[in-house]
Amino acid sequence: MPHRPSLSLTLAAALTLGGGLAASAALFLGVSQLEYDNMALAFTQRADERVAAVRQGIDQAVEVLAVTNQLFARGEPVSRERFHDFTTALLKRHNYIQAFNFHRSVPGGARAAVEAELQRIRPGTVFTELAPGRLVPAPQRPHYHIVDYIVPMAGNERALGLNITENVQVMSALGRARREGRAAATELFPLAQDERHLPAFELIMPVYDRGGALAGDTALVIRAPELVRASLAGAGLLDARGAAKEVFVSVYADPQATPSRLLFSTGDTGTPPQPGWLGALLYPERHGHSAKLLDIAGQRWRIEVASAPRSFLHDHMASTALLVGGILMSLLGTAFVQASGRRAYQVQQLVRQRTAELRRTNRRLIEDMAARGRAERALQQSEQRFRQLVSMSSDWYWEQDRELRFTMVTGGFTEKAGVAVEAVLGKTRWEYVPALLETEEGRAHIAQVKAHEPFANLEYKVIDEHGDTRWFCVNGQPVFDDTGALLGYRGTGSDITERKLTEQRVHHVAQHDVLTGLPNRSLLQDRLGQAIAYANRSGRPMWVMLIDLDRFKFVNDSMGHKAGDVLLMTVAARLTGSLRDTDTVARLSGDEFVVILSEHHDEPLTPEIVQRVMDSVAQPVLLGNKEFFVTCSIGVAVYPSEGTPADSLIEHADIAMYSAKKLGRNNFQFYTPAMNEESLERVRIESALRNALERNEFVLHYQPQLDLTSGQIVGMEALLRWQHPELGMVPPGRFIGIAEETGLIVQIGAWVLRTACAQNKAWQDAGLGRLRVAVNLSARQFGAADLIASLESVLADTRLDPECLEIELTESLFMSDVTPAVDLLHRMKSLGVSLSIDDFGTGYSSLSYLSRFPIDVLKIDRSFVADITHDANDAAIVTSIIALAHNLKLAVIAEGVETLEQLDYLRSHGCDEMQGYYFSKPLPAAEFEQLLVQRRALPPRQVADGGVSGSASGSACELGAPCAPAGVSNSGRDSESDALAA
Repeated sequence: MPHRPSLSLTLAAALTLGGGLAASAALFLGVSQLEYDNMALAFTQRADERVAAVRQGIDQAVEVLAVTNQLFARGEPVSRERFHDFTTALLKRHNYIQAFNFHRSVPGGARAAVEAELQRIRPGTVFTELAPGRLVPAPQRPHYHIVDYIVPMAGNERALGLNITENVQVMSALGRARREGRAAATELFPLAQDERHLPAFELIMPVYDRGGALAGDTALVIRAPELVRASLAGAGLLDARGAAKEVFVSVYADPQATPSRLLFSTGDTGTPPQPGWLGALLYPERHGHSAKLLDIAGQRWRIEVASAPRSFLHDHMASTALLVGGILMSLLGTAFVQASGRRAYQVQQLVRQRTAELRRTNRRLIEDMAARGRAERALQQSEQRFRQLVSMSSDWYWEQDRELRFTMVTGGFTEKAGVAVEAVLGKTRWEYVPALLETEEGRAHIAQVKAHEPFANLEYKVIDEHGDTRWFCVNGQPVFDDTGALLGYRGTGSDITERKLTEQRVHHVAQHDVLTGLPNRSLLQDRLGQAIAYANRSGRPMWVMLIDLDRFKFVNDSMGHKAGDVLLMTVAARLTGSLRDTDTVARLSGDEFVVILSEHHDEPLTPEIVQRVMDSVAQPVLLGNKEFFVTCSIGVAVYPSEGTPADSLIEHADIAMYSAKKLGRNNFQFYTPAMNEESLERVRIESALRNALERNEFVLHYQPQLDLTSGQIVGMEALLRWQHPELGMVPPGRFIGIAEETGLIVQIGAWVLRTACAQNKAWQDAGLGRLRVAVNLSARQFGAADLIASLESVLADTRLDPECLEIELTESLFMSDVTPAVDLLHRMKSLGVSLSIDDFGTGYSSLSYLSRFPIDVLKIDRSFVADITHDANDAAIVTSIIALAHNLKLAVIAEGVETLEQLDYLRSHGCDEMQGYYFSKPLPAAEFEQLLVQRRALPPRQVADGGVSGSASGSACELGAPCAPAGVSNSGRDSESDALAA
C-alpha cells in the first residue's frame, strides 16, 4: 500500500509562514504609522494656516477701525467730506465692510436740530430705532446715540439717524471698549439696512471731546461671513482645485459649535462614525480634526477645521500593498519550503546514494530563490516608482490623426485640465481654441504642424468648464508610416496655470511700488512711451508732471518713518483721486511722484489741472494725533515742444520742479530751455566746488570797518572769494547757495574762520594794531553739534584773543527755534567772542527777542543805507535801528556806505562804525596790509555848536591827508551783498 503524504506543515514551512506574516504585519504597522504621522502633520499645518488667515483678517479689521478712530482722536470736528474721503479708499480695499459709522451722542433737547441737519443730507430722515423686523421712529428720550456719519451712503440710507441707545449689544460693546481702552465687538445681529438680514457685527471704539467726555464712537459694520471668506480667499485657501478641497473649515460665532451660530463653512467638520477596521478600507474616514477659539475684540469665536473624508486605501495604499505582497510572498515561500521538504524526504528515502548531488542541487536552488527574491523586490520598487511618477505628474497624453484632429486624450485630462475630453475629440487644436488663429504664436504653430514638423513648449489659454482661465503647455511629434506618409501627431500636455499666475504676480510686483501700489519706475517708462506714441498719432500735447513733497524729511525726522509711510500713501491716494482714470500716477523714488497727462478732444490740458493737484495734496493729514499740512512743488514738461525731446521729459520736469522750489516752494513751473542752462551751470559749479578747497582756490578779501568818531580802522570783515583757474573770479552769489545745499559750506566755513583768525593774529604780531575780524557763520555751521568745540580749537591753534573775533549771524539762523538758539549763543559768548546780527531789519524776527540774545553789534543792511539821504522811510528805519541798538547797549555798524552824504547822515545820528566803498572795497590780504601800514583813516568826527559835522573834503585821509578810493559809484563793481563770507 503506497504511503499517503500528510497535509500537516513541516516545521520549516510553519516557521517560514509565521516569520513572513509577522514581518509583513510589522512592516505594515510601521509604514501605516508613518503615513498617519505625515497626514497628521500636513493637516496641522493646513489647520494653522486657516486659523491664522481668519485671525489676520480680524486684526486687519481692528486696525482699519483704529486708523478711522484717529480722525476724531484730537477732539476736533471732522467734516463729512473728510470722513467720506478717508473711508472710501478703505472700503475699496476691504469689501467685507458694510459701512463706516460715526455714532454721535445727542442730548434729547438737541434732537430737532440734529434731525434738521440729517435731513439736509437725506430728506425725510428722523431718529429711528430697530423694532422686530423693521425700523420705527424713535420715541422722545433724554439722550440719543445715533448714526451720524455713514459711508457708503448708498445701500445704507436706512441706517442714517438710527438710535442705538436701546441696542444692548452695541452699548455693552461700547462700555467694554471704554473700560478696556481698545476696540470691542458686538455679538451677531441682522443688518437694519439689509433686507436679507445677513449676520453682522460691529467693531466699536469710543471718541472723546477735549474735556474727556464721551462724544460718540466710530464703528465698522462688518458682514461676518464675508470677512471670513475674504480672509481665507486672500490667503488662497478657498481654491476648490487645490489643497483647499481636502480641508473643511467651519466658523461659529460662539465658543461652542452651535449650529445656529454657524457663520461660514466649506463642508462638514463633524466627526463621522467609524465603520471598523474592515469598513475603513472601503468607506471614508477622517484623519484630522481641530478646534480653536479666537478672541474677536472681546467676543469668542470657534474655528473648526477637519480633513475631507477619504477611504483608508486612499492614504494607505503603500502599507496595504506592502501587507498584501508580504502575505503572498509568505504563502509562496511556505508552499515552496513545504514542497521542498517533502521532496527531500522522499529523495533521502529512495536514493541515499545521491545525497551529494542533492546537496549541490539544494545550494543551486537556494541561490535561485535569492535571485528570484531580488528580482521580485526590484520589480516591486520599479512598480512603486512608476505609480508615484504617474500620480505626481501633471501631464497627459494625446494623439491626432492625419487631419490633425484629436483621436485620444488620456492621463486624467478632464481632472487635470478642467476640460471634458468630449469637447476636444474630433477637433483640431485651433477649433477648440479659436484664439490661436488671432495670435502670431498660434498662427506660427498652425503653419508648423501643417508642415509636419515637431513642436515643443506651445503655451495657450482656454476657458474650463467652470469659466476659469487655464494655461496649457503641449509638446508634439509627427508620426509617419514606412512610406513617409503622415499618420498624425502624438504628444504630451500639462496644466501650467499656477506658473502663469505666479509670473503675473511677479510681473505686477516688479512694476508697482510696494508701499503705495502705484506704478514704479519700470512701468512708468512703458506708460510714458505709450503716451508719447498717442501724442504723435493724435497730434495733441501731453504733460509730464514731477511732484516733490516740500516737508517730507521733516515728517520722517520728527514723527518717524511709519508716519512718513502713512503720508506717502495718503498723498498717492489724493493724487489718483484728483486725476482722470486714464492718467498715470507713479512713484519715482522717496517723496517724488510723476504724473502723465494726455490731452483728449473734450478734455484740454490747462494749468488749472496742476493747481487742482496741488490743492488736493495741501489738504491736512492726520498723523498720529496731530494734524499735519504738507505742500508740494511741481515741475511740468510739455511734449511736443521746442527744446524738450521725448527721452528727456522726466529730466526736464525735474529741472522745472527744482526751479519751483527755488521760487519758494508750494508752486509749479513749466520747463523752459533757460532752466536747463541754469541746471548745467549748477552742475559745473558743484563739480568744481568739491575740489576747490583741496586745490587752494579760495582766498579771503578784507573790507575795513571804521570808527565814525575817530575815523580809524578798528576791524575788518573777512569775505570769501573763489579764484578758479578756468572760470576766473567766481562771484559768491554763484556758489554760496550750492555750497549750502551740498553741505560743503561746513568745510569751507571752517577754512574761512581759521584763515581769518590766523591772518588777524599775524597782523597783530607785525605791530599793525589790535583789530577785530568779523566772520560770517552759515546755517549749516550754526546747527553743527561741534560748533563750540570748533571755535575753541581755532582760537587755541591761532592764539588769537577771543575779543578780536566777531561772529556775524543772520536773523533767520536762530529765529526758527528761539530757546535752544539762546542757549547756544550764550555758550558762544562765554568763549569771549563778540556776536553781531548781520543785515538787521531784513528778517522777520520779533524785536522783543533782542533782549534775550547776548548780541554786541547790529549791522544795518546796505539796502536801507543806500537811500537814507532822499528816502524818508529808509532814513526813519536807520534812525530807529540806531536808537534801538543804543537803548539795548549795542554798537551799530552801517554797511554799504558809498557817499559823503550817507557818511554825514550816519555820523549825525550817532552810528558807531561804517564799512563800504566810500572808504574801501574788499581787498586781498596784501593790499589790506598796505592799508594798515599806511594808516589810512577817515577825518575824525568834529563837534561844533552842539552839532556834528563831517569832513568837507568828501574823502578818506591818511593822518588827515586824502586817500583813495574815495566815493565809488554803483556801476562797474561787485555788489557788496554778494561778497558773502562763509
